[in-house]
Amino acid sequence: MTSHRIAVVGGDGIGPEVSEEALKVARATGVILETTEYDLGAARYVKTKEVLPDGVLEELKGYEAILLGAIGPAIGSKEVPSGILERGLLLKLRFELDLYVNHRPFLSPNPHELAANKVCDMVVVRENTEGTYAGEGGFLRKGTPHEVATQGSVNTRFGVERVVRYAFDLAAKRPRKHLTLVHKTNVLTYSGDLWQRTFDEVSASYPAVEVAYNHVDASCIYLVENPSRYDVVVTDNLFGDIITDLAGAVSGGIGLAASANLNPERTGPSLFEPVHGAAHDIAGTGRANPIAAIRSMALMLDFLGETEAASAIEKSLETSPPQGLSTKAIGDFYAERV
Repeated sequence: MTSHRIAVVGGDGIGPEVSEEALKVARATGVILETTEYDLGAARYVKTKEVLPDGVLEELKGYEAILLGAIGPAIGSKEVPSGILERGLLLKLRFELDLYVNHRPFLSPNPHELAANKVCDMVVVRENTEGTYAGEGGFLRKGTPHEVATQGSVNTRFGVERVVRYAFDLAAKRPRKHLTLVHKTNVLTYSGDLWQRTFDEVSASYPAVEVAYNHVDASCIYLVENPSRYDVVVTDNLFGDIITDLAGAVSGGIGLAASANLNPERTGPSLFEPVHGAAHDIAGTGRANPIAAIRSMALMLDFLGETEAASAIEKSLETSPPQGLSTKAIGDFYAERV
């Protein structure tokens, strides 16, 4: 059996705990994982004032994939300046590894128990390296009564087209074969126009995929009222950040949501992480739910070509664990079922 070299960044708070259970379940499938742990995150920054050293970044480029637990200081902490981990670690990894697709699946738990129009079975494909997260902007006369702050949104034909093509490819493989573009074309008449034109032009190469368009504000209503209308959604970075949190809430809670930050060309490792935060308030108590991390590991295995193992994990997750189990016990519960 092929073995895979995986970098593990447990990170902060509950991150190491849920990562450990995700690895346990993955190994229970029989897949061989050679893992190396990296100390990155708020705790490292507090100790060393380092975020992502260049040498560590170069090492990470040599792995097949990266599992990330959670990154961030405790709420109210003054030891880590706002944005320093987001820009210096998470976004830097996206940019340096060209993780231009943020792939986030959402599936309602026990969907047969829900009303038909409340079932959520969708994937949001979010552009991951451009938009407002590219960092275009700055201050003028900062700290004065006449201060000006600008924050631009970067949208290139290259960047938009490659993520749109990924979304069409994905939609073409799913049973419903439906793709919705979400944007705000009536107000964002430059970036929105680029997205819409690119979407329409790429659509011509996928005649079997049915397409639709929603303004982002309308999509927030539809996600709450009738999430079953969506199959695959493609959108820009900022809109994707917002609607994926909402999709998590309507599909069982953000604590169940998984994500994959993908380099589809595989010129470097892709990164897989649960969407939830570090949750320092329950770290070490055994109360963290590792399901999102386990589901993220299933995404990793599928991307690595271990489709049977990935399917076994997803199948096991269809069974809910008994109430009151600890983090470790939930990991054991699923490890016994894959």
